[in-house]
Amino acid sequence: MPAGSIRARVRAEMLAEIKAVARRHLATDGANLSLRAVARDMGMVSSALYRYYASRDELLTALIIDAYDALGEAVERADASVTDRADARGRWLACCHAVRDWALAEPAEYALIFGSPVPGYAAPVDTVRAAQRTPLVLIGIALDSGSTARVPFAGDVPAALAADFASLRARLGVEIPDHVLLGGSYAWIHLFGAVSFELFGQLNNVVNARREYFAHQMTAVGEQLLGL
Repeated sequence: MPAGSIRARVRAEMLAEIKAVARRHLATDGANLSLRAVARDMGMVSSALYRYYASRDELLTALIIDAYDALGEAVERADASVTDRADARGRWLACCHAVRDWALAEPAEYALIFGSPVPGYAAPVDTVRAAQRTPLVLIGIALDSGSTARVPFAGDVPAALAADFASLRARLGVEIPDHVLLGGSYAWIHLFGAVSFELFGQLNNVVNARREYFAHQMTAVGEQLLGL
């Protein structure tokens, strides 16, 4: 194997190991990552770690991209598992459960991307592609369903949102009517709000049959906000 290929493989392995150790710190310390602590756990001096990640923010960005990609992959796989592509409700519910299942399995990574903002950290544009994977699946379901749903009791889309929705369409690269974007954004907030409530303990001593409760909520959200 050429020397360059060996170096590239060793570097890739080191990057993966650093991220694995950093994820363990996320589980115990939250997003308050310390490169010095990661280096210590790996038996390295902190200066050696900077050859792989130039700063805490660069490492956080790598972890955030991995988390968004892992969630996106889980949702894409759940959507693809519904063989009847005309079954928009079935696809929506499969994706919702994929989000919840991933969050419960990876609570620290979920908290990193959907929890409180990390003080002093601003996500770069590098995170955008990965962050779009899940919403693009859900938008695809709404478009495939031919949804003409209007958000109940809300009337027409507020004119003040036109510029926001135009910008969102441009970023996502999709043509989708304003009323579907409105209902979809509400559904998105309900989905992740429900997951966050469960994950962060807000349902403790309130609801025990949580999977059933979640399924009932998401069925109602799909019907009322997306017309599924």
